[in-house]
Amino acid sequence: MEITYLGHACFKITSDNFSMIIDPYKSGSVPGLAPLKETANLTICSHKHFDHFAVDEIKPSFARIDTPFGMDFIDTYHDDKEGALRGPNRISIITSGDIKVVHMGDIGCKISDEDMEKIIGADVLMIPVGGFFTIDAKQAYEYYKEINPGIVIPMHYRNGDIGYDEIGTVDAFTDLVDSGLIEECESKITVDSKITGGKVMLMKPLNAR
Repeated sequence: MEITYLGHACFKITSDNFSMIIDPYKSGSVPGLAPLKETANLTICSHKHFDHFAVDEIKPSFARIDTPFGMDFIDTYHDDKEGALRGPNRISIITSGDIKVVHMGDIGCKISDEDMEKIIGADVLMIPVGGFFTIDAKQAYEYYKEINPGIVIPMHYRNGDIGYDEIGTVDAFTDLVDSGLIEECESKITVDSKITGGKVMLMKPLNAR
């Protein structure tokens, strides 16, 4: 499985010549990110805000329609007021063989113990850490400790000229983590087997201007 960080909360996951885009952003909606120019067999979104739901920005591919991925979803909220402020949010659980990837979307609340059981021990966890519109760095860290993923990829934060002024940088999250677990990397990683250890991967957005 290859995971590419396109920027903001948008990722491309590819396995067995099948590609999936998660949370594509509308061109011009996220400061510092170039328009998406991607082709994928499938596009899924956590919610319908313009920086996560630009399905029309992705060119569909019908070369393969039988997905190798297993998928499950958890309905949650974009805020801690049961959606009264920003509406619903959906956590995506994507599996390929025995590898589990969890994309938290714009999670803004605590989930139930029953739902937590579905994502504990994920191999890869993609979670927002910037706050304001989502959970903040401290809340993300609490999720990270409870889920105990093999890898966590912070997303939805401000990095230099990339991202919204209102949200925080990744530092507030990484300051809470053992520095020996933090690794900076390029825009793509490959996950071929089960992972443990809780490594924090700071991925470079492929679409950074």
